[in-house]
Amino acid sequence: MKIFEIIDEEENLIIGTLLYYENEKEFIIELSEGLTEWTAPLLLTAFVKRGVYTIPRDISMLWVKERIIPSGRQNIGSILSTHKLKAYDEMKFLELSQGRCSQDSMYIKKTDTLPGYVQKRNLQNLTDCVVLEHNTILCFFNDNTVRKIDLAKLDPVDGLDKILQNQKLFESCKVATGGYAATFNNSIDIPSHILYSSGKIIPLEYKDFITFAKRNILDTTNACDELECSRQNISYMVKQKQLTPVKENVKGNLYLKGEVLKNKW
Repeated sequence: MKIFEIIDEEENLIIGTLLYYENEKEFIIELSEGLTEWTAPLLLTAFVKRGVYTIPRDISMLWVKERIIPSGRQNIGSILSTHKLKAYDEMKFLELSQGRCSQDSMYIKKTDTLPGYVQKRNLQNLTDCVVLEHNTILCFFNDNTVRKIDLAKLDPVDGLDKILQNQKLFESCKVATGGYAATFNNSIDIPSHILYSSGKIIPLEYKDFITFAKRNILDTTNACDELECSRQNISYMVKQKQLTPVKENVKGNLYLKGEVLKNKW
């Protein structure tokens, strides 16, 4: 990850921090705490008015694109050649120009450390998330809290209605780059700070969940060992609904240890 200060040269003011995730080629802007709608970049004033200082990745990318040569420029091939670039790269162009543009007096400056306000906000970022039933997800956060969120009870978020109406889309849920959101099909994001503030705290830590998985998930071979039976016996139990796989795979299913052991009774 690359870290840059966003500085307003004319006002001698640190606007915020720009984070760049190199593998995903994605940007996140973290605005400074004391920023107002009058000192924030024009594109981001609507967020500041709502008290939101962590800017979503799509809007952060728009801010970056406002400050660099567009990929559709007619002579882009010549420009790439001049700067010895093999392909169009937003970050490379941003670094070449130091993030300067004719619309304002802002520029970016590379730094090696995350400011305290970013580190504090990151505690509410996601570590992991798991899809449950009935439009509910279980979220693990960097501050070691675990929260259960009913998406149907969230305040309206762009695309939320699509998630609630499409089971396949709902089940595509995963953690977005940097833990800044839960993303669905990598196209609809629900910011982590919304999930954090809306979730019901569960007295469980992420390490407890991992320990549960390690100690209580059995593959087909493990199940055979516990029951001292063959794979054919396991298949028969599944067909008879004596045993239900928690995950099915052509190479072997996964089962809850407790349910396997019940078949000993």
